[in-house]
Amino acid sequence: MTRRVQWLLVAVVALAAGAAGFAYNGWRTGPTAAATDAGAALQRTKLPDLDGRVQSLDAWHGKVVVINFWATWCGPCREEIPLLVKLQEKYGPRGFQLVGVAIDQPEKVRPYAAEMGMNFPILIGGAEAIELTRTLGNRAGVLPFTVVLDRQGRIVDRTIGIVKEARLEPQLLSLF
Repeated sequence: MTRRVQWLLVAVVALAAGAAGFAYNGWRTGPTAAATDAGAALQRTKLPDLDGRVQSLDAWHGKVVVINFWATWCGPCREEIPLLVKLQEKYGPRGFQLVGVAIDQPEKVRPYAAEMGMNFPILIGGAEAIELTRTLGNRAGVLPFTVVLDRQGRIVDRTIGIVKEARLEPQLLSLF
């Protein structure tokens, strides 16, 4: 291989690495125009609650909001629910609101929520909610999927899979 080809190969690898780092940093850092737009679109979402009343996610605007997409048939969802219940109880009085969006049928969700002691609003999402998660960055449509909004309604974090207390709790505290 000639020196010129080696140099060109190094330059291409460096550019690819730089682009990947830039993309990753953009995805992980704070609110951008895209995050603000996605957060606003999310807050305009209207879904029925367990009683069939349509609720708008902007009802909780001005609070730190965590929206958790889950299903009764999802094992990892069952694993993280006790943490979500604990966080709602602990931080609710400080302006925190957790909202669960169940990808399931109300007749399955109602007894499940009671069994798990879910102390936060539960909305029924269905297949459309999976598409919503994809627009929010969950390209594979994996559950659970969690989105954190600051008091202005901007998306500040997304978690695909089980949310961890060591990551979520300090983040919530920084938003109060």
